[in-house]
Amino acid sequence: MLNTLWLAFFVVSAAAALFQWLVLHDPDVFSRVVAALFDMAALSVEIMVLLFGTLTLWLGFLRIAEAAGLVQSLARLLAPLFHRLMPEVPPGHPALGLITMNFAANGLGLDNAATPIGLRAMHALQTLNPDPRSATNAQILFLVLNASSLTLLPVTIFMYRAQQGAAEPALVFLPILLATSASTLAALISVAVMQRLRLHDPVVLVWLAATALGIGGLMALLSGMGAAAISATSSLLGNLVLVGIITLFLACGAIKRVPVYEAFVEGAKDGFDVSKNLLPYLVAMLCAVGALRASGVLDMILTGIRHATLWLGLDARFVDALPTALVKPFSGSAARAMLIETMQHFGVDSFPALLAATVQGSTETTFYVVAVYFGAVGIQRVRHTIGCALIADLAGVLAAIGVCYWFFT
Repeated sequence: MLNTLWLAFFVVSAAAALFQWLVLHDPDVFSRVVAALFDMAALSVEIMVLLFGTLTLWLGFLRIAEAAGLVQSLARLLAPLFHRLMPEVPPGHPALGLITMNFAANGLGLDNAATPIGLRAMHALQTLNPDPRSATNAQILFLVLNASSLTLLPVTIFMYRAQQGAAEPALVFLPILLATSASTLAALISVAVMQRLRLHDPVVLVWLAATALGIGGLMALLSGMGAAAISATSSLLGNLVLVGIITLFLACGAIKRVPVYEAFVEGAKDGFDVSKNLLPYLVAMLCAVGALRASGVLDMILTGIRHATLWLGLDARFVDALPTALVKPFSGSAARAMLIETMQHFGVDSFPALLAATVQGSTETTFYVVAVYFGAVGIQRVRHTIGCALIADLAGVLAAIGVCYWFFT
C-alpha cells in the first residue's frame, strides 16, 4: 500500500501542476514543485540531525532501564491487557513495557522522549516478526494508537497560543482532551475490526473504564482552575515527569548495581545506528508531501469543501482551520506553520484559530510516523496501518470541529 500511496502523491501532484499551468495559466507552479522537493530533502536532513541527538540520549537511558528490570516489570503488569490486544506477543516481552512507556510519554506531551521509546518498542516487536518486510498485527496496533495522538497535557499548544498573545493559552485544553480521546477510540476500534480483537473482553473493558475514569478525573481537577493555573500545572507536570523518569532510571540502575555509564553508552550507540537508517525513508515521504502541497492540491480541496458546505447551508467557518487538519497527517512542521498562520490571520482567539489549535493537539503526523517507525525496522508492506490511522485522524478532526462549535459558539 505504501508503494501505491507514494506513487499516487506524485501522480496527483503532476496532474494538479498541469491543471495550474494549462487551465489557470500559472507556469511558475513547476518551479514551486521543484523547490519543494529540494526543501523537503533539506528538511529531512535537519530532522535527522535532531533525531541523532534525541535518539542517542533516550536510548541510552532506556538501556539503563532495561538493565535495571524496569521495562520487564511494566511488561508483566500489562501482560493481561496486551495478551488480548496483541496475542502474538509473549507475556512479559520487553516490547510491552516499552509500548507502555511510549504511550505515557505521548500522553504527557513529551514528544522528545516518546519517539525514541517508540522506536525501541518497534525494534522489540520486530524480533517477533516472521516476515521482516511486512508489519505484524501487534506493530500495526502499536503504530495506529501511537499515531492517534492521545495527549492529556498539550503543553506545546499552550506555548504556541501564548507566543501569539492569547489571554488564556490553556483555553483549548478540554476541547483537545475530548477530541484526542475520540481519535484514540476510533484508532482502537478500527484496528480491532480489522484484526478481529475482542474489545468486549472483561480485562479490556476494565482497562478502558479505568482510562476513562482517569481522564474524567483529570478534567474535573483542572476544570476548577483558572487558565493560567492550568497552563502552569501542565508545564510543571510535564517537566517534572521527564526529570522523574530519568532519575528513576538512574536510581534503579544504581540499586541493581548496573554500570550506568557503560549501559548508557551502549544504548546511545543503538540510537546512532537507528538514526542513520531513517534518512532514506524520511526523504522519500517528505518529498512526496512537499510536491503535493506545492502543486496546489491543498487549495483545490479547501475550495471544494467550502463550496459544498455553503451549498448545504451549513456554517463554513471551520473551513478556515482545515489547512492545519489537511497537512497534519503529512507534516508536523507544516501543520505548525498553518496553525501559526491561522492565528496571525484571524486572531489567536478567533474560532478558526481555536479550532486549528484543537486539531493540532488531537491528531498526529500519520505518514511521518509510518515512515519513521516502519522505516527504522525496514518494513515496506504496511497492510491496513494507514487506513486505520487515517480513520483515527478523521475522527479527531470531526470531534475537534464538533467540540469547538460546542465550546466557542
